[in-house]
Amino acid sequence: MSLDELRREIDEIDDAILGLLNQRAEKVIEVGRIKADGSTPIFDPARERRILDRLISANQGPLSGEAIRDIYGAILAAHRLLEKRLVVAYYGPPGTFSHLAARSKFGSADLRPMDTIADVFAAVAHKEADMGVAPIENTTAGAVPVTFDALLESKLVICAETYVDIDHHLLSLAPSLDEIERVYSHPQPLAQCRIWLRSHLPHAELVPVGSTARAAELAAAEPKAAAIGSALAGELHDLRALASHLQDQPDNRTRFAVVSHTHPGPSGRDKTSLVFSLPHRAGALHRALGVFGEHDINMTFIQSHPTKQTPWEYMFFVDVQGHVEDEALSRALTELAECTTVLRALGSYPEAE
Repeated sequence: MSLDELRREIDEIDDAILGLLNQRAEKVIEVGRIKADGSTPIFDPARERRILDRLISANQGPLSGEAIRDIYGAILAAHRLLEKRLVVAYYGPPGTFSHLAARSKFGSADLRPMDTIADVFAAVAHKEADMGVAPIENTTAGAVPVTFDALLESKLVICAETYVDIDHHLLSLAPSLDEIERVYSHPQPLAQCRIWLRSHLPHAELVPVGSTARAAELAAAEPKAAAIGSALAGELHDLRALASHLQDQPDNRTRFAVVSHTHPGPSGRDKTSLVFSLPHRAGALHRALGVFGEHDINMTFIQSHPTKQTPWEYMFFVDVQGHVEDEALSRALTELAECTTVLRALGSYPEAE
């Protein structure tokens, strides 16, 4: 077939896809009417996880499973807005990686920046936002203590998670690296890109600021300055990327928690976040963690965190695979309660990956 003939066939397929997307949208609007009584949450991460898993399992290519996930993730986010335009609070000004995480998960929802992680939780707790997005751990910097504090102090639960690749760009109005005299960024990106900076901009002044978004704002006002930040920050401030992938660790990623008032049901591939404290007794931690092994439950994360109430006392944050409604995990939690002084489930939610 000629190129023109192939393109005509592609156009016909696109027309058919568009029609089917709008048919799906009409059904979603009907679902929204049913949910309007408030008995069923608009955002149902377990249902969305089952949709994605079913489609990826049925996929015969040539599209990859990752491509199917990306395409249908965007479709789900767009169609979710037909039920209700969710209000989502996120930590940091526009252009930060938290903003990117919120936009990636919720598309064109009403995304509202908050000054602090505590403000994110407060907005959801007071029902000024339907959900909140906050960083929980980074592959190079580790856990985010402020988010753990907020989880301890709040009655909100984690209802979903999302991962963002931390890809740092050098953003500037300047036409080339030779023009750059000053580089703005948050202290963490400056540290994560120190090898690249030393190699490519050894004489530039490095200026720490409160956020990568603030760095982009400053760089947009100085022709010979640059900012290290996300592609989104560059987009919002009309800055060009003079260089990309600056981070010294190529696999730098951050996991973000989505918090809300709702508890998702089982999706078939879930994670449960727990927090517990232990008595001052030899072998207490060993006994507590052994409960998971006895019930063949995989633990994916553990972090100790000061209680801030009694010196040298700690809470332990743990992520395990499974849902609290699963029989094996339910039995394990019953046993765990017997050897802990405090035990609380912070949420069961679909695994993002």
